[in-house]
Amino acid sequence: MQTHLTATDHRAMGPASARYLIRINGYLGATLLSAFPAMDWQRQGPETILTGMLDQPGLYGVLAEIEALGLDLLEVRQLAPEARTPQPGDTSSPRRSLPPGPDQLSGK
Repeated sequence: MQTHLTATDHRAMGPASARYLIRINGYLGATLLSAFPAMDWQRQGPETILTGMLDQPGLYGVLAEIEALGLDLLEVRQLAPEARTPQPGDTSSPRRSLPPGPDQLSGK
């Protein structure tokens, strides 16, 4: 399994780095969490929340790893600097829209 590492030192990242929250459906065990070594994680009910500082290539790498592992991605959110991890229903941070999946496209 290929891993996509992120810098642990914010100063070593590109100028466009930001703190991201990535919400995944399901309980990720130690093996799956090991695919994201630079990300902090916590469990909220049936979901696993990953947070960490990522530049654009790092974000795309984490998203590619989620897809490669067949995980159910629920949300990607860019957090304000030094933001706390949001609780369910918290809408205080801007959200990044994800493109619709094949099951969400109209049958035109």
